[in-house]
Amino acid sequence: MKSSLLSEAFAAGSTWADYLASAGSHGDAWETARRAVSLTDAHRATLATFERDMRVLIVSGAWCGDCVRQGPVLAAIADACERLELRFIDRDAPASPIASLAINGGHRVPVTVFMAEDGAFVSALGDRTLSYYRWLAAQQLGPACPVPGAPIPRDVLASLVKDWMDECERVQLLLRLSPRLRALHGD
Repeated sequence: MKSSLLSEAFAAGSTWADYLASAGSHGDAWETARRAVSLTDAHRATLATFERDMRVLIVSGAWCGDCVRQGPVLAAIADACERLELRFIDRDAPASPIASLAINGGHRVPVTVFMAEDGAFVSALGDRTLSYYRWLAAQQLGPACPVPGAPIPRDVLASLVKDWMDECERVQLLLRLSPRLRALHGD
């Protein structure tokens, strides 16, 4: 993916507060979901070790249930880590990179794009984490299906936090070990 496209989308993106303010009636669900997320001391200790700045762009829709489950987790992680700069961009915004981020042949949301400090593409994850797919498969591939919009169990939320923490740490290590960035930073 082109760094210029990502940098443009990131620059056009909104902070958590601005995204919620633009979400209209959907903003309450996002804020409720954010309040349900908690990071452990171990999570915070891991985030404190981050040495490289990283940009994280979530291509989202305020109306999207999966976005409401995933975005607040990353907002909590970003709140706890000064090295992680988070932005949200609506899927349908003019600067949205959604056309370049098809998942399984479709333009699904959310898609989370991790970038280096200079906007270089590092990683993308969409639309759900592995833990959430496991839970969803257990709900939908068996005899029962969850009610749309129903809250997810606390253990599933904790698994989502772990999945996102693992991906943030993976990206941070990728950035720390990058020969290009090591040369730039002299380490």
